Amino acid sequence: MQDAEKPSFLAADHVSFTVDDLEPAVSFYCDVFGASELFRMGPLDAADLPRDAEGRDWTEAHIGVPGACISLVMLRLTDNLNLQLIAYSKPDDRRIERPRHCDAGGHHLGLKVDDVEKASRYLAAHGCEVQEIISIEDGPLAGKKNLYLRDPFGNAIEIVD
Repeated sequence: MQDAEKPSFLAADHVSFTVDDLEPAVSFYCDVFGASELFRMGPLDAADLPRDAEGRDWTEAHIGVPGACISLVMLRLTDNLNLQLIAYSKPDDRRIERPRHCDAGGHHLGLKVDDVEKASRYLAAHGCEVQEIISIEDGPLAGKKNLYLRDPFGNAIEIVD
């Protein structure tokens, strides 16, 4: 292993969700969560981008998906977190199933709110699949509440106070 100087890891920059249809997802996060659009890119088609020295197209070399075509929108979700929404129009064999929390690659976005119960009602009224609120009675999180939900596009979110 090479001896290399460790950089300073400063902050989270963004979380990325892959969505089937970019525009409804952008509208949802802007309208419901109050996100603001920072920028858009794409469509970026691997067929139009230069290959690297090993002959791989850009999407294969950088994101491990050969022959992809991507479009993305970066949103400011909170003061300290951006949300990147990305849609693929290629390759044709992309899957639509999302991993479960227990599957490798399972994930969720955690957002802190001032009132979990109010957030639950609000998000349910805006098309989210909201689970029962969890009230934590014991342990290091005693007195906290949280809930799990899915946005209308199937992405997992946890709301915490």
